[in-house]
Amino acid sequence: MAEITAAMVKELRDKSGAGMMDCKKALQESDGDFEKALDVLRKKGISKAAKRAEREANEGMVTSYIHPGSKLGVLVEVNCETDFVANTDDFKEFAKNVAMHIAASNPLAIRREELDTAAIEKEKEILKEQALASGKPENIVEKIVQGRLEKYYSEVCLLEQPFVKDPDKSVQDLLTETIAKLGENVTIKRFARFRIGE
Repeated sequence: MAEITAAMVKELRDKSGAGMMDCKKALQESDGDFEKALDVLRKKGISKAAKRAEREANEGMVTSYIHPGSKLGVLVEVNCETDFVANTDDFKEFAKNVAMHIAASNPLAIRREELDTAAIEKEKEILKEQALASGKPENIVEKIVQGRLEKYYSEVCLLEQPFVKDPDKSVQDLLTETIAKLGENVTIKRFARFRIGE
């Protein structure tokens, strides 16, 4: 069994944002392997975040992002459970990052359930016609349409979009990490994106 030093625990805490005891336990579980310990914390954080996601989030903030040149701006409401968390730097940074992401990626909705169903049906029809026109057999057209629809969701739904500052993770991943780090439910309630001339 590898010796778990205070320096190792501190390093893991700095990197993950998890509590000291959680970091120590994760290092013990992974026999001192830093990367495995990070995975252990992530898994625990995700399960904790899922439990927290059911709790009411009625505090928070409205934040803005104005793109240099003042031709594009975003307002976003991000909620949490307490005003204490709403005033933390981590929460404010998350809200600012979301606003900046919306400015850059122009989502149509926060989650796929909020998209206009008539527009989705129309999109499905177009995709089906394209697949059939390209000579694909009927039995695989449905799979092609479903695959392309998933891609469409990842382009237009905020939570499914790759995060602009780190495309390896989605905005949902960033939200889950923030919930795990802050220890409270955090939700993106609504947003408005303004562009001169639109």
